Parts: sequence; structure tokens; C-alpha cells
Amino acid sequence: MSSEIRIAIDAMGGDNGADIVVPGALRALEKHPNLHVVLVGDEHILKLYLSRYKNNAGSRLTLQHASEVVSMDESPTQALRYKKDSSMRVAINLVKQQKVQACVSAGNTGALMATAHFVLKTLPGINRAAIICALPANNELRRVRVLDVGANVDASPETLCQFAMMGSTLAAAVDGKPNPKIALLNIGVEQIKGNEQVKETDRLLSNIKDLNYIGYVEGDDIFKGTADVIVCDGFVGNVTLKTIEGLAKFIGGLIKKEFYRNFLTKLSALCATLVLRSLKKSLNPHLYNGASFVGLQGIVIKSHGKTTVAGFAQAIECAISEVENNVPELIKNEVARLLAKNQTS
Repeated sequence: MSSEIRIAIDAMGGDNGADIVVPGALRALEKHPNLHVVLVGDEHILKLYLSRYKNNAGSRLTLQHASEVVSMDESPTQALRYKKDSSMRVAINLVKQQKVQACVSAGNTGALMATAHFVLKTLPGINRAAIICALPANNELRRVRVLDVGANVDASPETLCQFAMMGSTLAAAVDGKPNPKIALLNIGVEQIKGNEQVKETDRLLSNIKDLNYIGYVEGDDIFKGTADVIVCDGFVGNVTLKTIEGLAKFIGGLIKKEFYRNFLTKLSALCATLVLRSLKKSLNPHLYNGASFVGLQGIVIKSHGKTTVAGFAQAIECAISEVENNVPELIKNEVARLLAKNQTS
């Protein structure tokens, strides 16, 4: 059996809190016999939730009391300053204290990033942490990583280059891509396109040795599998991500509406059941739940606040994978190597 993996979970965060988190954690524990979960939150409430489920985890599931909760609409500054005993803060503190190897939360994204950045600090050579997420591309066996999707609304060309290095390292380790293709999101693929930030970033990335930079990609390239990692600032990335989520819901609603329009369309839906089921499985957002805060001295995974039990279990899978691959250490070493090589060459 592989060595024990210990993960702290913010059990009170997210739109549905413990309703989703507790069964999601139990599902992960059932799948991974070497996993130890520390549920962080109001101990009395968590015991009540655990009493509802069959639990064979035994000593692999422990509780850590936290008296406060960060609400989904709370200011990151307020949460950082006044919620020092929140389930979110206590879970991140456990990472800092090396009592666990990762933290997973479905809570307030801004507060989670602010707290993680304050408690864990960034890795040497990294200006800012970024949020990186996975999206389906080309087919269900392939995925593309996009960063930043919300941590930094503005980023300098130098910082975007660091994002590229971190994304490349994570894709190589977690996705098994030894030489991942890196691209810069732009309004066109021609060299004359883009603002000064993007043009300067392109110039810098083009000169970084040992980085498989392929140039610009447009928004419609995301799902083609053109690149393994796509880099942008947090403003562009977050708008892109939210647009994709909205479009997926819109199309899903349209398909359902058309198939239920009358008897003949319902019959055609029945005939297309296998295809629709396969499509739903391939595009299931819960299969891609779990965004990583890369660039920190510790592993923090952000689950979507409105995810399902299966989705939260998937976010825990992301944390397990990053622990097994020791992603922060890999990023620290790879960024240091790239910077050293390109400074001396």
C-alpha cells in the first residue's frame, strides 16, 4: 500500500456546505484506503452529518473543530482579518503546520486565495499564485489546462511567463504530458494582434529555452486540443470560464426543450438515449471539478461552490494527484531551473 495521504477539508464552505462535503469525503475515503481526511468545521454539526451515513473509514477520518464560517459573499479582507477560526483558515493552517499535505474547499474563492496566500506564501521565484483549471478538449481522454482563471485580474508579462512555467510543470506531472504545448490566449493568432501585455508576454515566452511555447491561440482553440496549457490573466480567464459554463447550461437547456416539444421529438430523444448519455458523460462538469492554486508553498484545491457529491469527490482526487506528484516541489525546482538556464544562456 502506498504511503498515507492526509487532506484537510473545509467542511462548511460552499453553497451547500456539509450536505455535499461530508458524503463527498466519505466517497473518496472508500475509494482510497491510504487516504486520511480531516473534516474541519463545527464538530457538533459534523457529527450529526456523519451519523446519517455508513462510515467504514474508522481512524482515517478525524474532526477538527472550527467555530466560524466564511460566507460565500464575504469580503476576502474581512475573512482574512476577522475569521481566524473559520473552517477555511483552520484547514489551510493545517497545511502550513504540515499536519496535512493538502486542503480542499468549496468556499469563497477570493477569501480562499487571500487566506492561502497569506498563510502559505508563494514559492521562491513566483510573484503571484494563479488558479489553474482543467477543461475537456478534443475528446474525453484529453484535457487542456487554463490559467489564470480568477486570482489576478491584472498580471505583468513576467508574471504570465511564470504562469506558463507552472502550468507546464503541472501538466507534465499530473496529466502525464512530458513536453506540454503552451499557448497564450489572444484575440487572433497573427503577431500583430493583441494588446501590449500580450505582445510582450509572447516575446518573453518565445525566448524561454526548454518551454514548448507554440504562440497565440484564440478562444475557439480551447476545446480543439491545440495546446495543453493556455495562459491568460485572471480577468480574461475568469470571463472565459464563466462564459463556457453559461453556454454549456444554455445548450443543455435548449436540447432538453427541443426533445420535449412534442410526441415525435420525445420519440427521437428515446432513440438518441445512448448518444445523449455518452455526450453528457463526456461533458459532465463534475469530472473536471477542482481548480488548483499553483505557486503556493502548499497544495490548495478549490471546488466549485455549487458542485455535487461526485464533483466534490473529484476535487479531492485532484488534491490526491498533486500530493502524489509533489507538485509544489516540482514547480519550485522547474521554475528555478528555467530561470537559471535562461539567465545564463
